Amino acid sequence: MSTVLPGDHIPAQHVNLKLGPGLLQVSSVTSEGTDSTVIATRAGELNYSSNRSKWWIESNSRRYVPAPQESVIGVVTQKVGEGYRIDIGSAHPASLDGLAFEGATKRNKPNLKVGCLVYARVSLAQKDMEPELECFDAQTRKSEGFGELKGGFMARCSLKMCRDLLDPKHFLLPLLGGRFPLEAAVGLNGRVWVNAKEVKQVIALVRCIEAADPDGEGWTRKV
Repeated sequence: MSTVLPGDHIPAQHVNLKLGPGLLQVSSVTSEGTDSTVIATRAGELNYSSNRSKWWIESNSRRYVPAPQESVIGVVTQKVGEGYRIDIGSAHPASLDGLAFEGATKRNKPNLKVGCLVYARVSLAQKDMEPELECFDAQTRKSEGFGELKGGFMARCSLKMCRDLLDPKHFLLPLLGGRFPLEAAVGLNGRVWVNAKEVKQVIALVRCIEAADPDGEGWTRKV
């Protein structure tokens, strides 16, 4: 890992390359054809996955910048035609089509209410455009845990904490899961949803996440 500044060239190369927050792929025309390079758009710590297929920049940014294939937790703010407008904490609200669920048809699709929480995947994210969401896995077309989140609490934490919680090597969720059964959904937009059989267990989950987040200003939302 290394620190990069806006405009720095990033040596990101992979057959299935996926760029996360802070990185932009640009194309230029040369005498030998079209050349594609990756540059940094923000200052921070450069990170990449073990197989170097996923690259992103970790920074102290408070606002979430959507990136394709990232999982997010959103709040339904409005029903628009056959779809919904979702608050994911970014500069623009996201759109979620009513058919973007596993097995959904025009006659059989979820009926989400304003205020509902949804766990979704960013399917399209471009600058100055509303991001688009889907509630199924891109490869299997199955829900794979995506969809409406019922009950439980939603906690806010830093963007870095969310990425840490998604790391299989992170201690917190496995440690808590060894104490009592729990459900958890982690969004890369700084939101974590948790649920358990007893209210005191849910409260303990939220407090532990807040305590483990050195950059957080944790608050909770009950649904």
